[in-house]
Amino acid sequence: MRNLSELWRRKQLEYTWLLSLMGQYQDFWTVTRKALHHSCSALVLPLSADHQAQLLESYLALEPYPEVPPVLRRLSGRFPLAILSNGTEEMLSKLLHHNRLEGYFSQILSVESVKTYKPHPKAYDLAVRAFFASPAEIVFVSSNGWDVAGAKAFGFRVAWCNRTAAAPETHAPEPDWMVGNLEELESLLL
Repeated sequence: MRNLSELWRRKQLEYTWLLSLMGQYQDFWTVTRKALHHSCSALVLPLSADHQAQLLESYLALEPYPEVPPVLRRLSGRFPLAILSNGTEEMLSKLLHHNRLEGYFSQILSVESVKTYKPHPKAYDLAVRAFFASPAEIVFVSSNGWDVAGAKAFGFRVAWCNRTAAAPETHAPEPDWMVGNLEELESLLL
């Protein structure tokens, strides 16, 4: 199952980058479904309609790391928080509801509105427009090195929540902060 999960995520990201480079757009739920189909095919795994539905629904019920809800609660009392995601608005709504995290965010921003994926500058510009702020006034947090690179190139102050101690991207500007979890980030911000 680990091989499937890893390939599925990799293909999901590759498809978003490919679509953006081709100047095309398919919503993230469609991309996620197509990436699942490709991954099962590549690994020669059967994929019944029921199994596909189960796997896709599991994507809407991902659990946060244990420190995330309390840190979000504390930070949301001090700063306006937002989600900026490749996910569709419906996907984000279901995931937030599942994890009871809806109340911590003042903005839920999906690339659906600009029809291109991160790391395209149009995606990051959603946060600038939502908060009427300059990029330098925004602290962007991601667990993905490629997203950190795109956000930093856009001009955000960037924190990389690098839980796996992955190597930094060598072709991109370095993040302002690298932390192992959100508690470490919280201590830097407060």
